Amino acid sequence: MKQVVMKTKLIFCTLWLLVGVAGFSLTARAEDSQVLVSASGKVSVTPDMAEFGVVLQSNAKSADKAAAETAGKYHRVQAALRTAAVPLEDAPTASYTVSPNWEWDQSQGKSLLKGYSARHAIIVKVRTLGLIGRAIDAAVQAGADEVQSILFSSSRYEELRQQALAAAVGNARRDGAIMAQAAGGRLGQLIEVGISQPHYSGRPAMEMMALKSAPAPTEIAPSEQEIVVTVTSRWRFIASPALR
Repeated sequence: MKQVVMKTKLIFCTLWLLVGVAGFSLTARAEDSQVLVSASGKVSVTPDMAEFGVVLQSNAKSADKAAAETAGKYHRVQAALRTAAVPLEDAPTASYTVSPNWEWDQSQGKSLLKGYSARHAIIVKVRTLGLIGRAIDAAVQAGADEVQSILFSSSRYEELRQQALAAAVGNARRDGAIMAQAAGGRLGQLIEVGISQPHYSGRPAMEMMALKSAPAPTEIAPSEQEIVVTVTSRWRFIASPALR
């Protein structure tokens, strides 16, 4: 009989120990629970600056002649941009190439050298948006072969990006609080937050322009754009006493 009682006590102690460990484990998991939130903030902006590409290209029988003709166009375009209030430092070279032109000859079954092309691309930055049309007309009238990819921007970009970032973190906190409340608890302190690359929305006004001088001045009207910042965050989840 004594042996039976000792076995009963041993079994009871073991069960009590298991229950205690299980209870501790549940509490620990509740305390370690986290809320993961991704949220964005955006700010609208009216562009006040723009930039566009200008391509100068010449074809000739020899490489030096093609290069010389392109150089002449370059000097004329740069001089015209000075009259349009664009300083030299705002019209730097983007790329320059001189390359052979090959053409396949079916009768001979091989490619034949037909001449050379010289291509000079520059990026023109206009810091006063009202002068963008004047700068484009100056480049075209001076002999530009292409005007490409007009892109708009804002001189207040960094200030507005910070506003969008603050809005994104605020939205993450608000959404996290809603999620935590819906799960029966409340939002705890921030554990970690990260930011993705800001997105500056808005399409270029045009991809490429005609290369003949227009009788009327070129007019460019940008649309309102958005700066969007997205953050990912982790917060502590504080469970209600009933969930612990």
